[in-house]
Order: sequence, then structure tokens, then C-alpha cells
Amino acid sequence: MARFDTAVVNGTAVLPGHGAIRADIGIKDGRIVAICDSIPASEAEEVIDARGHLVLPGAVDAHFHLGIYRDIAEDARSETASSLAGGVTSVISYFRTGSHYLEKSGPYAEIFPEVLERTSGNSWVDYGYHLAPMVRDQIREIERLVNEDGVASFKYYMFYKGMDLAGQPGESETMSEVYDLGHMFEIMEEVARLQASRTDGSRISLSIHCEQPELIRVFMERVQSEGVLEGLEAYSAARPPLTEHLAVAEVGVLAGHTRCPVNLLHLSSEEALEAALELKRQHPSLDARLETTLHHLALTYETYNDQRGKVNPPIRAQSDVEALWRGVLRGEIDWVCSDHACCSEEHKEGELWRALPGFGGTALIYPFMLTEGRRRGLSLERIVGLVATNPARAYGLAPRKGAITIGADADLAIVDVEQTHAVTPERLLSAQEYTPFEGMELAGWPVRTLLRGRTAFAGGETVGEPAGSYLKRPLMAEPIPAS
Repeated sequence: MARFDTAVVNGTAVLPGHGAIRADIGIKDGRIVAICDSIPASEAEEVIDARGHLVLPGAVDAHFHLGIYRDIAEDARSETASSLAGGVTSVISYFRTGSHYLEKSGPYAEIFPEVLERTSGNSWVDYGYHLAPMVRDQIREIERLVNEDGVASFKYYMFYKGMDLAGQPGESETMSEVYDLGHMFEIMEEVARLQASRTDGSRISLSIHCEQPELIRVFMERVQSEGVLEGLEAYSAARPPLTEHLAVAEVGVLAGHTRCPVNLLHLSSEEALEAALELKRQHPSLDARLETTLHHLALTYETYNDQRGKVNPPIRAQSDVEALWRGVLRGEIDWVCSDHACCSEEHKEGELWRALPGFGGTALIYPFMLTEGRRRGLSLERIVGLVATNPARAYGLAPRKGAITIGADADLAIVDVEQTHAVTPERLLSAQEYTPFEGMELAGWPVRTLLRGRTAFAGGETVGEPAGSYLKRPLMAEPIPAS
């Protein structure tokens, strides 16, 4: 009987604390059980030759939106296939009650099982959920969601106060009577209380979309009435960095008081980054972590002034892209994600202000970061940290996810950093008909992606059937299978 189910041999593995080294990896029962100089072919049932390629831990795309504009089951099947194409093997998707998603409100005790049922059997990658308490009764559910359902992270959308997803004033998306700073404060209190009671070293946190709605209202009125700017430049001016700055400052006051661990999501501008760093300087003992996205590191309204690129917060100027990259290079930004939301061209048509925000990008996690990150001087180990290790640690998936270590799940991306391919919608395997990244020449495309030791993607397409499992967090370490 072979010692290993699978051996990945002859590749250059990126290992924590060691960087890129020549190593073979032995897999048994879906877990990594050996990392060594050489594994003879006779010791494995299946041998995967990774000669000439990098072997990376599967990326953890910690900002995802399954089912926001489409049926959750349908969305999971197509969009997690797109994840595999980018070397992503775990996603954590946001879900909230209210408009979009399931178009209903009520207790998560009733709604979350439906979400899990619709996702089950349709995801190509392992998946978790961040949940947003939209009404006060849902705040009272947080403790049960943590202790019974394995939900370790929650969300608050600051701009929903009197504003819908597209940015239009009037009815918000919440289906709640009160959705304001007081609501966020009470969520913070509960999350902080639960975090303080943890004895296992795990982290319960609140993720926050930082845009200030009262300022958006003022700037949106001005931009529309002046009629000077067009497209995404107009949209950025209508939701300027000042709205992020003030929102981050408000978070700082409340998180500083409650001691709630926070994640500042999709920072899009130099001003937002500086505000986040100021928050950390003012509250040095506060657990505050910073996120940015692929599109805020890659796109500007100067180079892509097409309303299909409408997203919240908006795509900014080149100076903001450069500032965010400086934050990445200095280690100030903790992780990079996609904020993937499959949004069809139909949803982008018509007036800019009513077009729906968001687009896909999960398939570009490794290709973009390996191409642009290396060009800007990031080491391979730093890139792996940004897209795999750090989000896994922040959201309760480590040590099972996010790094190539003994005992970890055998989630691996085998990538080719020598060949360059242009980004096309077809290469991304998403149901979205377009991509704002189209035409970018990127290296680092996965030639094979393994989920828990089994090939799930190879030759540019998925293999077999979806086998993703729900990630009940914290994902505790288990005994290593005997080899």
C-alpha cells in the first residue's frame, strides 16, 4: 500500500519562514503529511509533476458575494469555478438579509440554514460566510451564530443609512427601521464581549464597509448638478475619499471604546489608508486589520472609464493606486482580496447612477499579485501572506488553510510564472460576460488547483464535480493522518 495518496514532486514550494524552495509534498486523506527533498514515485498512488512551476497554498478570497445578484446555488457553481482558475481554494462570502440575496428579512436561525442548503453541493471550493446583523434582533443571534454555526465574522455597511446599493437615496436595502451608528455600536459591543470570552486564541471580528452616507448625498447632488464629470470619474467624485476618511474615523471612536476587533474593508484611496493608519496610531492595542482589493490596486478611472467598472467604494485615480501599493509594500495592508460579485452587463446598463455596483475578479488573485506584486518588489512569501496566510489567520481558518505546512489541508495552486496570457472573460470561467481587467497581460496562472488533495481544476477547466465544504470557524486543527 502506497504511503501517500498523492505526491506533488519537482516543484518549487513557497513555505512559511523559508520562502521558495525545491520540495516535494506528500498528501494523505486530504492533508499535507510530508514536505521533503524527494518522494519516490512508488510511494504515491498519484504523482503530479510540478517541474518548472511554483507550488503555492490555495488562496483564501476573504471578500466574496455569492448570490447577491443571482440565485445562490447558480452563483456558487459558476463563480467558485472562477476561483479555482485563480488558485483560490477557500472563499468567505458576505451575506445579509434585506434586498438582494434572498430578498427577505427575519432571524438567521431560519435564513442561514437556507443559505447553507443552497450552497451545499454547488461550490467548487471550501466556503464560509460573514453575516451582517441588519435588524436589532439579529444582534441577539450573534452568540449562537458564533458558538453553534461557526460564524466568526460579521459585517456592517456604513453607507446603507438612507441609501440603496446603487447609491440612490430613499429606501435602503436593510428592511429595518433603524440602521445607524447606534446599531453598529451595539454590534461592536456584542462582538467585543464574545471575543473577550474566547480562551482558544481564535478571533471574532466585525468587518466594516467604510463610506459615510450623509457626505455621499451632498457630493452626489453636486456632481450630478454640475454635469462636468462623466463615467467612473464622476462616480468617484460623488463618493470621494473624504467619505471613507470620516467613516474610518467614526469606526475608530466606537471600536476604541468597545475594543471590538475590526477589519476595514476594501480601502480604495490614499486618504482612506491614512485614516486607517491614524486609527491604529490612536488605538495601538486595538485589533484593527486593513484590506484592499485587486481592482483598487489595478484599475483607475483614467484607464478604465467604463461604467461596467462601477463598484463601492469607487475606482480612484492613479495616485491612489500608488498609495495603496506603498501600503502593501510597507506591510500596512494585511490582505488583498477580490470583492467578487458576478454582475451582468444587463445590470450595468442605463444611467450610471442606477447601474448596480460590483464585478468579478477572484480568478485573478494569484495571476495579478504574482505579476504586479513581483514587479513592484514583493517576495513570493509576502504575496502568499497577502492572499492566503493573513486572511486565513484573521478569519479563523489557520492552521488548516493558508499555508503549506504539515497537517494543513492539501489545498494547492500549481502555477506557471513563465508564460503570460491576456485576461479574457473566457479564461476566468465566470458567468459574467465582461471583465474590467480584460487585456491585461499576466503570468502566474494556475495550471492545476487541488482542493484537499484532489485535482479540482486543470487544463483551464474544472475537474469532476463541486466538492467544496462549509468552513465552520474557527477551523480547528485535527490529528495528522498516519502515513
